[in-house]
Amino acid sequence: MNKNLEEKNDYPDTLFPIEMYTITRLSCIPRGRGFNDLHWHDEIQLTLVTSGWISIQINGDNYRLNSGEAIFINKGLLHVTTEMSADGQYVSFNFPEKLLCFFSGSRMELQYVQPYTNSSAFPAKILNKDVDWQAYLIQMLWDLKKIYEEPRYFGWEYEVASKINCMWLKLISNVPLQKNETNNKSKMQQLERVQSILSFIHQNYSEDISLADIAKSARVSIAECGRCFHKIVHTTPYNYLIGYRIKRSVELLDASRFTITEIATRVGFNHVNHYIQSFKKYHGITPGEYRKSEL
Repeated sequence: MNKNLEEKNDYPDTLFPIEMYTITRLSCIPRGRGFNDLHWHDEIQLTLVTSGWISIQINGDNYRLNSGEAIFINKGLLHVTTEMSADGQYVSFNFPEKLLCFFSGSRMELQYVQPYTNSSAFPAKILNKDVDWQAYLIQMLWDLKKIYEEPRYFGWEYEVASKINCMWLKLISNVPLQKNETNNKSKMQQLERVQSILSFIHQNYSEDISLADIAKSARVSIAECGRCFHKIVHTTPYNYLIGYRIKRSVELLDASRFTITEIATRVGFNHVNHYIQSFKKYHGITPGEYRKSEL
């Protein structure tokens, strides 16, 4: 996995590293990247849609979840929320696998945790309330949400940890590891290339970079770069680069006094007209109109 894309979760309590993120179309509390940028992290994630619907992309596969549905996302998977209804909201619980192991080198770690968290054949699973064991997990997520929204009380950490472990046992008891390792290894190779490409774009978007530069970062030809990137991200490297520059420019429009021309240069556009045209293509208005609407 490419460490440059890894999202570091800064837990408020490092002695009990479980965090609940609440995400809408406009915000992520606590602050996180998952709802608008491709990323991965070294924690397990359980997501519950609490209202509306969301679309999430995981390792190039698209999933749509409605209110009351949930999804398990294994550690290290490249994912992003791509769409959300106007009333969409979800909560995500992120936690390290060591929370499931009791102690390092335990039978739980060696037999029930690492074989699953380290397997490319155990990626993601949608949870639907129409299936009994999945309904059990969904209810546990609602229970966790309630705990996190209430004032802290004596022993709440034990209650959360016990629920997390019960959920894990229920999950691995009902989702066997897939056996097609050849196909999984091939896809993982593609994902590693895409991660290298994304890391290069994220680090160098403000520079004058070419498709040849992007392909070189993954040690592939321009043609192979475009092919594998489109297969996973469903767009071209160039279009992703432009979209990423636009996202970063919105942050500058919101939080700085730079002129439109200065912002265009800072996010990698050689010509302000190209920036304005690209911005309008993505948002339907010009950068200047966007800035005025936010005042």
